Amino acid sequence: VQLQASEGGLVQAGGFRRLSCAASGSIFMINVMGWYRQAPGKQRELVAAITGGGSTNYTDSVKGRFTISRDNAKNTMYLQMNSLKPEDTAVYYCNAQTTLRLDYWGQGTQVTVSS
Repeated sequence: VQLQASEGGLVQAGGFRRLSCAASGSIFMINVMGWYRQAPGKQRELVAAITGGGSTNYTDSVKGRFTISRDNAKNTMYLQMNSLKPEDTAVYYCNAQTTLRLDYWGQGTQVTVSS
């Protein structure tokens, strides 16, 4: 499984950004997909996850602001980020977990939210 994430970029506080993650390869093995992030000096954390059936979960700090979605026909996952805050600044990583519980990662993409 290969994952290719879109560019993040610089956004003003209160703004929005959509990240995408395109999957290729043995995509039939993918079960859960998710977005993680890692801020400087902090551990990587799960931001949001979505199953093949569309069930989602979010970390508390992004609930109501971020929306994860998945277009199975395009083998692409999205993270719509609204009302961005400076504390959302981090390197964002897309993740795919297969039915064999193997984890695959995309390249990190920097999202910087300026105050």
